[in-house]
Amino acid sequence: MSFGTWIGFVAFFISLFVLWQIRQLLLLIFTAVVIATSLNILVKKFCRRGLKRSYGVILAILALLSVSILFFQIVVPPFITQFQELAALIPLGIERLNIWLDLLLSRLEPDIISYLPDAEELNRQLQPLINQFLGGGLNFFYSSFGTLLSTLLLLVLSLMLLADPIPYRQGFIRLFPAFYRRRVDEILTLCALSLQGWLVGILFNMLVIGILSFIGLLILGIPLALAQAVLAGALTFIPNVGPTLSVLSPMAIALLDDPWKSFAVLILYTFIQQVESNLLTPLVMSQQVSLLPAITLLSQIFFATFFGFLGLLLALPLTVVGQVWVKEVLIKDILDRW
Repeated sequence: MSFGTWIGFVAFFISLFVLWQIRQLLLLIFTAVVIATSLNILVKKFCRRGLKRSYGVILAILALLSVSILFFQIVVPPFITQFQELAALIPLGIERLNIWLDLLLSRLEPDIISYLPDAEELNRQLQPLINQFLGGGLNFFYSSFGTLLSTLLLLVLSLMLLADPIPYRQGFIRLFPAFYRRRVDEILTLCALSLQGWLVGILFNMLVIGILSFIGLLILGIPLALAQAVLAGALTFIPNVGPTLSVLSPMAIALLDDPWKSFAVLILYTFIQQVESNLLTPLVMSQQVSLLPAITLLSQIFFATFFGFLGLLLALPLTVVGQVWVKEVLIKDILDRW
């Protein structure tokens, strides 16, 4: 190979290394793009009614803030009260557990009891873990402060992209060779349409899951039915993982009333998730975005491994956009021509 080819390979690998080092920043920028694309749907609807884009942007942001405030007002205050009651019952549960353990130990043979650790040994073994947990408080503070700054940066980027997206789009297109820029513009349009289709589908799923959860929890007589339903609908945004997280809260709160209700809640949420995975998702996503279930699961594992929780949260939109680029660039523009 020529010297220029070697220089090109070196520059390519250096670029990959730099992109890998700033992967969290790139993921933050992609999050801003997703938020801006989502809000742009509202902006376009406002513009069709004769409003200027600036006014449409302001109304879309106000709508987002209103929904966020309403969500936290419905979910957070009731949960604090219920979990305080649950925390008050924890000592009673520990006392019952101690009685059960004493009863169990009384029925065991002395030779077996000698091999079991006593309270002092357990305390000695758990002490390093407790110290490590308490020592991580400062790190938790710094990570929380960094999360706050990242959130503010995300909101500013989303607002900038939403207010005037054309210069940023044109700047991204100019990163490609001149002969391919028109094609990149078409691919970006397809990505925006796919993201909007995915958003419509996931919002529909969230709405249906929330309604079914609310009806089921009302029938079972579980406290905070509305808050639990809103939380279940919101966690539907994260496939596979979200449904598992959504069932923990109603099961824990059901323990305040009747332990058997926790089992009934588990059956209810299992039924709802079966309806969502076997009926809603194939029906909605086939009309909006075609993603195979195995691809969805693998993408969640992949992005969560390399990008953490934010990667897990954005696994589906990243997969939707990646699917468009693979289909249009790799398959249509390269492999099909060969």
